[in-house]
Parts: sequence; structure tokens; C-alpha cells
Amino acid sequence: VANAIVSKYVNDLEHYKMVKDEVSNHVLDVARQYTQRDVSVAVNIADDYGTGSVYLTVTGTSAEMGDDGSVGRGNRSNGLITLNRPMSLEATSGKNPVSHVGKIYNLLSTQIAQDIAELEGVDEVYVRILSQIGQPIDNPKIVNAQIIPTKEATMEKINPKAEVIIDDWLSDIKKITDMVVRGEISTF
Repeated sequence: VANAIVSKYVNDLEHYKMVKDEVSNHVLDVARQYTQRDVSVAVNIADDYGTGSVYLTVTGTSAEMGDDGSVGRGNRSNGLITLNRPMSLEATSGKNPVSHVGKIYNLLSTQIAQDIAELEGVDEVYVRILSQIGQPIDNPKIVNAQIIPTKEATMEKINPKAEVIIDDWLSDIKKITDMVVRGEISTF
């Protein structure tokens, strides 16, 4: 959970930690109402208590840190608003191609899906990438490729090749930024 905490309501670092604990406990309480599964909650994991760098804001939004987003949510990276298929609500146009994880992961998932779709025996593929604040961009929390094979194909043959494609793209994730800068891929 990335939870901007308004500075005027927090007295000191210890109070900030208490607020984070309250947020975490509240999220766990809500989760227990909906699932019996084990749920782990991480709140503001990019915080660095040693340096005093924590997620405090004046306004309660990330806008004051340059995440103002100058585009609407209708601008999908692939140009489609697909209500019955997986999609991201992230607007990629106008975002920084070096550090905006939403932009990079949207474009990366599209490239991965295109490469997997070219494999023999693949009918459809959907790629989802989940980031976690504080983690390197080339180390996402989850990469999921939902592959729908043709009738004659077997996943035993497709999976290893798909995994190589995913690993190759992640190991050279800077390539996405380079492709955007050179105009080789579009955000709409």
C-alpha cells in the first residue's frame, strides 16, 4: 500500500510508524472479511527510517512530487479500451519513460505478449506485470503470462519458450526506454 500521510497530522517518526501500523491493521481487517487466505500487507515500503525519508506529503497526494499526470485514463498504451479483456488503467502518454513504472510495464507487457504470440501453438496471450514500490524495475513482484494454446499445442512446449522471452525482456528492461526515445514504440 502506498499511503501518502499528511504531515500536519503526524508529530514525529514514531507517530508516523504508528499510523502505518494502523493502516496495515485496517487493510488486514478488511481482507479478512473477504478471504480466508493468508494476506500480507506492506505499507510505504520505500520508507528509509535511517535517513528519515518517509512518505509524508502536504496535500495527501503524490502530485507535489511530480506525479501530476497530464493525460486522461482513456489513453491506453495499445489504443484500446477492452472491457472484457485484461487492461491497465494506467495512462502512459506523457509519463517519464525512464522511471514511470506504469508506462514501462505497460509497454513491456505488450512487447512480451507480441513475442509470445509469435510462438508456434499460441492462440492468445495476456501479460500482466505487477510492481512493488521500493523494488528495482527489473524485479517485478509478479509477471503473469496467461497463454491460450491452439487445440493441437501443448503448454509443455510453449512454457519454456515463453519463460525465456519474459526473462530476456526483464534482463534488458532499459531497451523499452530506448525504444520509446527512438520512436520505435508508441504509447497510443
